[in-house]
Amino acid sequence: MTTPSSKPGAERADASAIRIGALVPLTRPGWAEAGRHLLAGLEVAVHEVNNVGGIDGRPLELVVRDTAADPQRAAAAVDELARLGAAALAGEYHSVVGRAAAARADALGLPFLCSSAVLDALTEQPTQWVARLAPAQSHGWRIYADFLLGAGHSRIAVATEPSVYWASGARILRDHLAPRGGTVIELDTRALTPDAVCDELVDNRATALLLLVGHPEPAVSIVNSVRRDRRLAEIVIGAPAGQPEFAEWATLLGEEGAAIPFLRYLPEHLGSHGARVGAALRERLAETPSFVAFEGYDTITVLAEVLRSHGTDRARTAEPWSRVDVEGTRGRIRFSRTPGIDVWQWAWPPVQVVDRDPAQPDRFRILHTG
Repeated sequence: MTTPSSKPGAERADASAIRIGALVPLTRPGWAEAGRHLLAGLEVAVHEVNNVGGIDGRPLELVVRDTAADPQRAAAAVDELARLGAAALAGEYHSVVGRAAAARADALGLPFLCSSAVLDALTEQPTQWVARLAPAQSHGWRIYADFLLGAGHSRIAVATEPSVYWASGARILRDHLAPRGGTVIELDTRALTPDAVCDELVDNRATALLLLVGHPEPAVSIVNSVRRDRRLAEIVIGAPAGQPEFAEWATLLGEEGAAIPFLRYLPEHLGSHGARVGAALRERLAETPSFVAFEGYDTITVLAEVLRSHGTDRARTAEPWSRVDVEGTRGRIRFSRTPGIDVWQWAWPPVQVVDRDPAQPDRFRILHTG
């Protein structure tokens, strides 16, 4: 399967093509595996659009830029893609990077459909230029907090690193759990070794530890230490940001990476459209597609519909977010203005809490839905 897309520095292959700028983390310190899945989804969808004649006879062309989890690099890429005549922007996985891209797209008047970044404050002020497919962090993480309470956990430790995203997640958990009798204990991984984290868990009588830290490190080392500490045999490890979703997690941790609940944005059962796309994504990736790959595919599905109905003029492309009504792989996609969120938001994609089955770590178990 081939897809008309261009890598960094590539020239336009077809002068009539409609260019879509694709922002994805493809190298460290970005989460490259997530970026690979996101790009696969974008590419499969572009291939399918072009197979049926493109947009009024014009092919779509992805112009891919590697953000490498760097907000400044992403902002510079938005400037470059605007100069190259991109009709719209798509993608980005990391929330802090998505926020930088959204701010620059808003300033330039360049439509941006953000695929995967969940930070509530994706922009600092209301904007007509930016829409988002992924659920806001507050929505998903409250569902995760309800799962923890339902499982009997009220003393919850969070291992943290400095980040707007992690700080936002910790605040959402604390604000949601406190009125319901829950306590959140923050453990700063800059000051604590993985073994010292274990000591703090024992001292604080925590029954759950959430990994609000980077992948693979220090997340992998913390999991290893906790799993091997006999004092913590009953503690639940969780990863609301979704680190266990990808194959690298299972490769690095094996059985120790199982039974760690995380958030993913898929329905319990895909419909016929989602199943067909899932098969195409599996072929492209040579592995089971993550929810991030479906987010990438749905991004192009929406943008193609917007371009068909409103053309490629940037000002007109930004107008119809409120009129989008398309069948995505995970449900009907419509955008609205959601309280507390300044971008056009799909409210909401399906949300699950899942984990890897200890008896079969490549199989996922659905633990809770919201």
